[in-house]
Amino acid sequence: MAAYGATAQGERFSFRSLAHVLAVATPEKSGDQLAGIAAQSAIERVAARRVLMDLPLKTFLSEVVIPYEIDDVTRLIIDSHDHVAFAPFSSMTVGDLRDWLLSDAATSQSLSAASAGFTPEMIAAVSKLMRNQDLIRVARRAEVVTAFRSTVGQKGTLTTRLQPNHPADDLKGIAVGVLDGLLFGAGDAVIGINPASDNLSNCADLLKMLDDIRAGLEIPTQTCVLTHVTNALDLLSTGAPVDLIFQSIAGSQGANDGFGVTLSILQEAYDAGLAARRGTVGQNVMYFETGQGAALSADAHHGVDQQTLEARAYAVARTYDPMIVNTVVGFIGPEYLYDSKQIIRAGLEDHFCGKLLGLPMGVDVCYTNHVHADQDDMDTLATLLVSAGVNFLISVPGGDDAMLGYQSLAFEDIAYLRDISGMRPAPEFEAWLDRSGLSSKQGAALSNPSELLLKMGF
Repeated sequence: MAAYGATAQGERFSFRSLAHVLAVATPEKSGDQLAGIAAQSAIERVAARRVLMDLPLKTFLSEVVIPYEIDDVTRLIIDSHDHVAFAPFSSMTVGDLRDWLLSDAATSQSLSAASAGFTPEMIAAVSKLMRNQDLIRVARRAEVVTAFRSTVGQKGTLTTRLQPNHPADDLKGIAVGVLDGLLFGAGDAVIGINPASDNLSNCADLLKMLDDIRAGLEIPTQTCVLTHVTNALDLLSTGAPVDLIFQSIAGSQGANDGFGVTLSILQEAYDAGLAARRGTVGQNVMYFETGQGAALSADAHHGVDQQTLEARAYAVARTYDPMIVNTVVGFIGPEYLYDSKQIIRAGLEDHFCGKLLGLPMGVDVCYTNHVHADQDDMDTLATLLVSAGVNFLISVPGGDDAMLGYQSLAFEDIAYLRDISGMRPAPEFEAWLDRSGLSSKQGAALSNPSELLLKMGF
């Protein structure tokens, strides 16, 4: 394994491996400090970035951060690499790639054509050389469009996951949350519930209720109960109305083992979702969630920094052509992202890396109650992400998820973001809002809630 070195302010620094360079070059993260791999000083961080700047991109194809022999995510990355798509960049360094991404040559079309040629580690590396404005500027150009019953990711649109979680999985309580979101134009990316109980019968009841609401109101969207992928397979086999198949994933085999999932299980689920053919305007059937720190919390990080591992999770996701992917950026807690500065940076990094790797990338703009952040900080991140062209954002009743116990965006926040940006809902969903009398130029609802309640069975 190669060693690397650079001088900064007259001091010589040595780095034992590619993974060590990437870790030290990373903007400050409490998770990397917890893992003992973070830069010891700002000068050391600059030295590591100098190494990255001059590092040939081809290095990432010959030196891996987790050994090929022990990690199926590494094998997936190397074995699926598109050498034809990489050819125009094969003589570049990481610094050259940064310059190209910030040039006029990096258009939506050229970024799409190049995405399969980039490994996650290449994109993670270039992000470490970028300021926040660079991450926004480049990600804004990338367009990744997917479809099921609605079309997500088109330029000029901002879509949402409507998340009506309930601590007791009470069907009426969830239905009220769905109604609240619809009145603010939320739910065009998915109406998705995190079940309080993974009991199959309970999940089936939740799926049927969501599907009844969707079909009864003729909403052009998709539903999801975010149960384990093996449960979704069991539910599909019984004829339950499974639209999107969900799974949390991470960037190492050990971390995915902790989630109880393998690449072969994901392939089985992908095939089963396609076979169900429940989509109308498209057949993107998978929904993945990720988050910086997942591998470290599973003690499966192999000395790799949490942002690079997060990008590696995107290589898993893109294999299965997902409808939507989102990072739950501040959910794990201050042990991994200490404060709002780190959360904002991580959210922009994750969105940038996901989009450049060809993913329909969304973000749960969120934080736990014991982190050093507040809702004003989330307003800042959400506004920056809309400027960066995020595909979708998660929204919950009142911005407070009573089941999961964390803070996210409220439905009213989505109305604000569409208002200030001029972004529109998914086209099929916007047409439904117009037909239902739910749309307004301000993004808030001008509807008759009583009529909707009657149609929903109340």
